[in-house]
Amino acid sequence: MKKLTYITCSFLFINHLIHAQYTEIINSNRPGNSVSAFAVGKNVIQGEAGFLFEKREHDLLRSSSNLKSGEFAIRYGFLFEQLEIIWDGTFTDQNITDNSTSPAFKYSRTDFTENTIGIKYLIFDPFKNPEKNKPNLYSWRANNKPQWEDLIPAVAVYAGMNMNFGNNPYYPDESTVSPKAMIATQNHFGWNWVLVTNLIYDKFTEDDPIFSYIITLTHTLKNPKYSIFAEHQGLKSDAYGDGLFRFGGATLIDKDLQLDFSIGLNIKDTPSRFLAGMGVSYRLDYHKDEYKKVDNVSKQEKKALRKQQKRHKKNNSFNGLAN
Repeated sequence: MKKLTYITCSFLFINHLIHAQYTEIINSNRPGNSVSAFAVGKNVIQGEAGFLFEKREHDLLRSSSNLKSGEFAIRYGFLFEQLEIIWDGTFTDQNITDNSTSPAFKYSRTDFTENTIGIKYLIFDPFKNPEKNKPNLYSWRANNKPQWEDLIPAVAVYAGMNMNFGNNPYYPDESTVSPKAMIATQNHFGWNWVLVTNLIYDKFTEDDPIFSYIITLTHTLKNPKYSIFAEHQGLKSDAYGDGLFRFGGATLIDKDLQLDFSIGLNIKDTPSRFLAGMGVSYRLDYHKDEYKKVDNVSKQEKKALRKQQKRHKKNNSFNGLAN
């Protein structure tokens, strides 16, 4: 899920092998709207797509509308493990009924409600130091209980531009290109809880800039192929402010393919909003491992690792992490 990935204790056997960004299974930003701090990995091409239905009712304007949207994102990791380029967008068809007239007036509009290209770079990774993050080989509880270090997040920065081409009925007075900036943080609590936070300043060269934040909490279930999430998004501009809540889940089909679903609603009636969506994420994995080896694992540590592996195998616990 946003951000599902497997973690096993066996990756430490004989040598501690450290990957900077890449995960063995797909690391998707779906189905929530937040962006993880971590990149997909060098030479990984990833596509994320979905269909979203939304129902709006505006009590003050006495109008209602149905929106059908196609969402997409293409992510590519290049040059460094910490760097990725992202092109994402939403193409929306909105059918509106104005009930303030008699008879009611119906009309529609269709275009991109989002079309953005940008670059994200991880500037701080608290898991990077192999010795500091070395697991306790003799205590499962010590490896899985919350740690004070969990409060230190990974941090990434994003810079992009919104593209507004042609006569877009959603943004008729905006420039063709406007900037978007974001800070993304990510905390891991144990092996099955992840907290992602985004702070976004969008279109700040326009007359009506938008400030928003997104907080997403993801939990991997006992079967690590499944995960659930809850998300809150707040938006504020001179023209519109709102708070949205989203809930949903995802399932892994295999290590490169994920399916997801979500529902959402907001906190006001100007307009009230209900959302439901489903999607898919798939990656083309051309990543090549670049390992750093730490060769100071003693025979006693190897023996402890073997015992821990046997316990995991017996319990069928192939630990998963919502990432």
